[in-house]
Amino acid sequence: MKLSKFKFELPQELITLHPNQHRDESRLMVLHKSTGKIEHKVFKDVLDYFNEEDLLIFNNTKVFPARLHGNKEKTGAEIEVFLLRELNRDQKLWDVLVDPARKIRIGNKLYFGDDELIAEVIDNTTSRGRTLRFLYDGDYDEFKKVLYKLGETPIPKAIINRAVEEQDAERYQTIYAKHEGAVAAPTAGLHFSKQLLKRFEIKGIDFAHITLHASLGNFSKVDVEDLTKHKMYSEEIIIDEEAVKIVNKAKLNNRNICAVGTTVLRTTESSVSTNATLKPYSGWTNKFLFPPHDFKIANRMISNFHLPYSTLLMTVAAFGGFELIMDTYQEAIKEKYKFGTYGDALFILD
Repeated sequence: MKLSKFKFELPQELITLHPNQHRDESRLMVLHKSTGKIEHKVFKDVLDYFNEEDLLIFNNTKVFPARLHGNKEKTGAEIEVFLLRELNRDQKLWDVLVDPARKIRIGNKLYFGDDELIAEVIDNTTSRGRTLRFLYDGDYDEFKKVLYKLGETPIPKAIINRAVEEQDAERYQTIYAKHEGAVAAPTAGLHFSKQLLKRFEIKGIDFAHITLHASLGNFSKVDVEDLTKHKMYSEEIIIDEEAVKIVNKAKLNNRNICAVGTTVLRTTESSVSTNATLKPYSGWTNKFLFPPHDFKIANRMISNFHLPYSTLLMTVAAFGGFELIMDTYQEAIKEKYKFGTYGDALFILD
């Protein structure tokens, strides 16, 4: 499969910059994969397509305030630091991206807030990547409080081209977020409200929770035409015994299993046994899902509408079928569905 196949013209005005007023009232396109039939609904109508003992799989990762603004020592030049992951708790080492990167060298000190926090650059990892050691005398909990107080919600600026707003702290987070570690929200889950989840519970739908700490790899540019040569950024995943038990019970009973988002698909497809059941796993995945792919766990998925050339679009196309998904995206453009992080939803079922 070639990168150029995922080109389409997306009007800029269809990339939404703000979330819908109510989480569960975004628009919903329902795509019946077997027939190509399309229905236009509101997201909370998704409940109507589920029966008792069907299953929803959620990614319960929690986004942390990963973007810091500071100044370089001596020159006072403004810099942005994007926290990717903690490397060593005791030494306060972090893997980060810096911008602008060309003048940030090993040995430089960076200052944040009113000099509340200082970091030293101790290594170069990539062209924009650095390893920082934060210099802080207090205990670990105090350090994290200061770090997160100075950080801001890491909305993807390449998609949401505006300043961070107060509502982003709540809305760029699922209501079931639990395990901290993501710098990108699992956007399909943003459509679920507490009220809608309660209605699913009352109807007897089962839930399973897995974890994938989404990184900026979700938004990394694919720069090879042959998709088999693209390398995904490794992300930490956790599939515990409880999730495995719930998922495999649904498979055994031939219930519908719905992956809420591309991160759930990537996680579940990263740990499949030889008899097509889910296995427990804690570690890393760089699984890249693109057409064609034979999915073993989920037979349904919920997703946002993604941007041209994105790995997220490629994963959806792998699940729904390339031709059908690209045609569906043209329908979405025609009907003025909203694309991107805070956009509308697509529900793919048999």
